Amino acid sequence: MTRLAVGDTAPDFTLTTADGGRVSLSTLRAEAERGVVVYFYPAAMTPGCTTEACDFRDSLAALQGAGYAVVGISPDEPAKLAAFVERDALTFPLASDPEREVLEAYGAWGEKKNYGRTVVGVIRSTVVVGTDGTVSLAQYNVKATGHVARLRKALGLD
Repeated sequence: MTRLAVGDTAPDFTLTTADGGRVSLSTLRAEAERGVVVYFYPAAMTPGCTTEACDFRDSLAALQGAGYAVVGISPDEPAKLAAFVERDALTFPLASDPEREVLEAYGAWGEKKNYGRTVVGVIRSTVVVGTDGTVSLAQYNVKATGHVARLRKALGLD
């Protein structure tokens, strides 16, 4: 599994969103002043993923005010993502990657430890892609709780 590093070119993607629309990295980059926060999470509506998504929702105004767009990606189907958006009033796009192509391209799919066992699945990760398409920050195996606060600090927002 190859992980992205600062300076790498981020693979472009176009995925189906919770509302049945499409979202692409190139479009988000064109609309953002500073870049795009792409975060990968294992499963909608689970406790850790809910904590992380709600933290992004609650920090969205600050992130957007600093020039960043946000998109969350998981292998969940759009219908499950739609229920997640509805339940937790999420205000940024959630994208579906059931074939795991984007997850794998970003190094967010592979072996990980889960309660002491080695399993294959989504590695909770965040990659910040600059408007030029290069990676400006890559974080893997992040903890859901407090992640957005640490990300804001790393981006110089706090």
